Amino acid sequence: MAGVGFSEAGVERFRLGLRAHVESRQVPGLVALVERDGEQHVEIAGHIGLDSDTPMTRDSIFRIASITKPVAAAAAMILVEECRIRLDDSIDPWLPELANRRVLTSWSSLDETVSAKRSISLRDLLTSCMGFGSIMTAPDTYPIQKLIRELRIGGDGPPLLSANFTMDEWLKNLGSLPWLAQPGEKWMYHVSIDVLGALIQRVSGQRFGAFLQDRIFDPLGMKDTGFSVPADKMHRLAHMYTRNRQTDKLEHYDDPAKSAWSVPPTFESAGGGLVSTVDDYYAFTRMLLDRGSFRKRRILSPASVALMTSDQVSPQQRAGSELFFGDYSSWAFGMAVDTGRREIYHSPGRFGWTGGYGTTAYVDPKNRMIGVFFSQRMMESPEPPRVFTDFWNLAYAAME
Repeated sequence: MAGVGFSEAGVERFRLGLRAHVESRQVPGLVALVERDGEQHVEIAGHIGLDSDTPMTRDSIFRIASITKPVAAAAAMILVEECRIRLDDSIDPWLPELANRRVLTSWSSLDETVSAKRSISLRDLLTSCMGFGSIMTAPDTYPIQKLIRELRIGGDGPPLLSANFTMDEWLKNLGSLPWLAQPGEKWMYHVSIDVLGALIQRVSGQRFGAFLQDRIFDPLGMKDTGFSVPADKMHRLAHMYTRNRQTDKLEHYDDPAKSAWSVPPTFESAGGGLVSTVDDYYAFTRMLLDRGSFRKRRILSPASVALMTSDQVSPQQRAGSELFFGDYSSWAFGMAVDTGRREIYHSPGRFGWTGGYGTTAYVDPKNRMIGVFFSQRMMESPEPPRVFTDFWNLAYAAME
């Protein structure tokens, strides 16, 4: 890799630093890709599972969780470019289940509500400001958390694995709940993007996954990306683990032998349901870095990419979400964007996101850098784990 984009010493530190996380069994395995000025390095370490003899490979398949969100945002912008929906259009005609919202005046009571001041717009979904989302506090702190859990909305824990109900049933469940904030007033994580997937399905007239396949995956050559893993590829699916807080040991969260991703889901989660490989996701990020095209195939216009990767959320909307953004980051469409510097890898204009199942991917236009890191250990909080921060530190420290 050493040459135009990276130093030889930095590359060696990158390799050894990532391998140290596998050798210490902090993660069973990993696949990491960095590219700068056309110079690319892929580091592969460990095995697909803790007790597996199968080594990790470049084409190992991972559950990518919330880095599904930028893909959904790109799909929505395709529809915007075709004037099939506009950013400030109400979603009511397509998603009547979410019309005429009631909004809680206090999270402490389910009985005190007021009418929503306006309808939800596509822009609200893309910016995660529709008025409903994850409540980042202990379970059952507020009465509505119990309802969210019982209805399996997905806003009170990890992204949905797979649901045995349809998108229409999920929307009906969501529509039975009062909103947590007025549309457009507060950034709240995750649920907006699942609604976005439903909107794309209704507007396009195609199943969400089919629209992604036709308009993004096939044109970009993302042959291993989807909402499930075909039987002939299951041997490439990495195990996935969560840490048992009592024993401090990793335990299976999703075992390939009985994986939730072994069959197509009835609900395709735009907020966190995709599986992919490092090379597939690289193709998506490279398209964004190249302002909407990849290998002479145009997916989006440069104007759309510029809009969807720039800061779209005000400080007032972000208030209360400092755990996600600190004072150095904000939200674009379906992904974060750096607005300041706190670590050596923060670069104003850098955009991307992380996935709760052990994935992170960002694009840095200023430094012409792409980084994609896949592992199979679930995150334990919204703050990135050390293996993520080490990946980014090592990649930026290696730059010439």
